[in-house]
Amino acid sequence: MGDELIEVENETTMRREEAAARLRELADQLSRHNQVAFSRDGVRYTAAVPDEVTLNVEIELGEESEIEVEIRW
Repeated sequence: MGDELIEVENETTMRREEAAARLRELADQLSRHNQVAFSRDGVRYTAAVPDEVTLNVEIELGEESEIEVEIRW
């Protein structure tokens, strides 16, 4: 696979509690396994995450509000 860029974007409408559960699942993967796993077209990928990352959290309030969480390494 080498330097191939893999980008997965998924937008789903769900209940607030379900969104919180997905965030907890992502946090668990980062803290327990030092990686994030995802599937695309039936193929499972894992992204190794180093010990130090850059975390960016943005909150926009208005007619349509959002919280954006970005983790970079």
